[in-house]
Amino acid sequence: MAIANDGRRHFQDELAELEHQALGGVDLVTGQLGRVLQALEHQDVELAELVIVEDDRVDGRYLEVNQGVLSLLARQAPVAGDLRLIAALLHVIKHIERIGDQCVNIAKLIPLTGYEAPVHPPLLSKILQMGTLADSLVRQSKAAFAARDVELARDLVRQDGKINRLQREIFQLAIEIGDDPDTREWATHMILVARALERVGDNAVDIGEQTAFVVTGLFQEFSDASS
Repeated sequence: MAIANDGRRHFQDELAELEHQALGGVDLVTGQLGRVLQALEHQDVELAELVIVEDDRVDGRYLEVNQGVLSLLARQAPVAGDLRLIAALLHVIKHIERIGDQCVNIAKLIPLTGYEAPVHPPLLSKILQMGTLADSLVRQSKAAFAARDVELARDLVRQDGKINRLQREIFQLAIEIGDDPDTREWATHMILVARALERVGDNAVDIGEQTAFVVTGLFQEFSDASS
């Protein structure tokens, strides 16, 4: 019995470490998001290139968690509650990796606009506001999962609605921006940036849904999350 208890404690320790690794991935992608927003604001091509290079760290964390889960399952037979957490962690790290990919997508657009891009300040301001909200959502998704706080997780939907509204406003501004070809090209790139930030918000909501799954044992998309 003592051996069994020791094995159980060791399993719980390993599972807790896997969760720590997975949620640590949130810190990596919020760092990436902060850098790419700064690069976007200042048209900093070198910083944008750093975001692309640093994505290897996010991908590495994704592989570490996946391999850790597979190793744990090969050596242990988890009970229902632990199995839910293991399944949720696989989804969480997948969404974190996708957030990292969206940061890279934005970074790749920055050199296309050039060092002297004809920036439209009101549109850029909305992009940066959208980015700040996306960053807040990702951080909140981590806090909700770590605390197993379903209400905080569900609140992500309300916050995501703000991002979606800003995306529509950015699109409207972009199509009304005028006839200058360079400015219109820049605005087209900003539409793609807004789309990437919208996807960041969606992935944060998806992490929130995994919080509810761990707590309740039922997977259900949050109301209006896909609207």
